[in-house]
Amino acid sequence: MTRFLHTADWQIGRQYGSFDPDDAVPLAEARFAAVERIAATATAEQVDAVLVAGDVFDAQTVSARSIRRLFNALQAYAGPWVMIPGNHDAALAESVWTHAQRLGAVPPNVHLALAPGVIELPQARLACLCAPLTQRHTHGDLTAWFDTAATPAGWHRVGLAHGAVQGLLAEGIDAANPIAPDRAERARLSYFALGDWHGTRRIDARTWYSGTPEPDRFRNNDAGQVLRVDLPDDPAAATPPQVQALASAQFRWQQHSAALQVPSDLDALLAGLAAAGAQDVIELTLSGALDLPAHTRLLQALDETEARVRCLRRDLAALQLAPTEADLAALHADGYLGEVINALRQTPGEQARSAQEALAILTGLLAARRPAP
Repeated sequence: MTRFLHTADWQIGRQYGSFDPDDAVPLAEARFAAVERIAATATAEQVDAVLVAGDVFDAQTVSARSIRRLFNALQAYAGPWVMIPGNHDAALAESVWTHAQRLGAVPPNVHLALAPGVIELPQARLACLCAPLTQRHTHGDLTAWFDTAATPAGWHRVGLAHGAVQGLLAEGIDAANPIAPDRAERARLSYFALGDWHGTRRIDARTWYSGTPEPDRFRNNDAGQVLRVDLPDDPAAATPPQVQALASAQFRWQQHSAALQVPSDLDALLAGLAAAGAQDVIELTLSGALDLPAHTRLLQALDETEARVRCLRRDLAALQLAPTEADLAALHADGYLGEVINALRQTPGEQARSAQEALAILTGLLAARRPAP
């Protein structure tokens, strides 16, 4: 049996500019840690090779330090690594790959496919048919030559490519870097390792996207995994490969929305937030209306959650603070303050959001100064 790991879209050097620096740095560091876990997994699973289907780096301008760190992260697995460039790190005449070579950072057990061709791994009887991107976008299928490529008899033919399998996107969308959906069958591939789609996805029994090993966006697409692939002893056998997804992520990215209309809605939300921990990256969008005590409970829970999780991004624009008459009476907001509160409550149109924020601040200050019962 031949066994290897299939991974892609490491995006080393990615910047999380939309996050606060306190969160952006750990999220970027997690991508290096994911590669270290892949190397450790490769050793633990006793694989014959690790195949990386593009976008190892997020940009051509990755620093020399990041390049060296990336290749140092491979040290836990001494077997062969096969890497192809993707659209983010295309094999241009001058690229992150040529920079890495000038630095002398590429270990001897790492095989870089910077041009189309076959990389042979004799010990594993693997012929890796590599279709690297040599520019960011192409409109022809760079895997077409797989069909007629010559490989040693009795070896497994495994394809590596980075792009969009045709037919996956909505009709009429012209995806760059197209790949024929039946390439594995036409090219007699034992397995076709793809990159570009950031979630794990099965195209057919022999064609898979591994997804990124560390999630990088709020999308429920089975990111955060690598694929362990077992091929039968006989490459001519009709038996399909056995593919097993192995968890590789440090952080859990979650996207939640909730409409808060009745007390039980808030109770359910707070119970979910209480279960979140240090490995969670959460984007929360809330709508509905809350009275003053419920709004205070919510803000306190959000502040506590923010201090406990890796990151909490909150969008409360559609959540209305609707204090009851009893709430306002308890604040003793008479005279001018009462007039201000009423004006804020009745502010219409585009200024309503700012008025709601001001109302929340004002009522919060008034509630805080109220003597304890």
